[in-house]
Amino acid sequence: MTSILIAGVGGQGTLLASRILGNVALKKGFDVKVSEVHGMSQRGGSVLTYVRFSETEVFSPIIDEGGADILLAFEELEAARAVNYLKKGGLAIVSAQRINPLPVTTGVAEYPENSLEIIRSKSAEVVSVDALGIAKEAGNVKTVNVALIGVLASSVDVGITKEEWLDTLTETIPERLLEVNLKAFELGYDHKNYKKL
Repeated sequence: MTSILIAGVGGQGTLLASRILGNVALKKGFDVKVSEVHGMSQRGGSVLTYVRFSETEVFSPIIDEGGADILLAFEELEAARAVNYLKKGGLAIVSAQRINPLPVTTGVAEYPENSLEIIRSKSAEVVSVDALGIAKEAGNVKTVNVALIGVLASSVDVGITKEEWLDTLTETIPERLLEVNLKAFELGYDHKNYKKL
């Protein structure tokens, strides 16, 4: 069983990311469960999505605290908020991007400076990557989600080949957006200039 928790902010493409992950697992013949989006996806609030797949039957899409093998986080603070869902020794792939939540924007709170250390303190392996920089290099800042999937695809062996990832992207993403997303995936897949904590 592989359990992946996707954490981000509304509008970052977490739903598309979960659809790509679910589709590639289906293509491989796994039983797959994908949750609906949990959170204020239309308001820029925190969003959590669960993807679980296995060669045997998956009974629920829900990931309990301490149950995720992988945390795929689109933003540092969201990663820190969701880290309790990771298994001990789990992998957190974190975009180094910071998006100020409303309390920070209004001056009521400060953005925590030690988000990655919080994640590492939970006995997680942390891969921090400039996914926004990769997306900009690909040609569209909205491809952060696919850039992170590229990082995941090259960092974790879940029995899915690069060709299967590319086929799934081609089948899942609308044709008008496909070229830039394939570039973002390739750059994420080949991106070795990340920092491990």
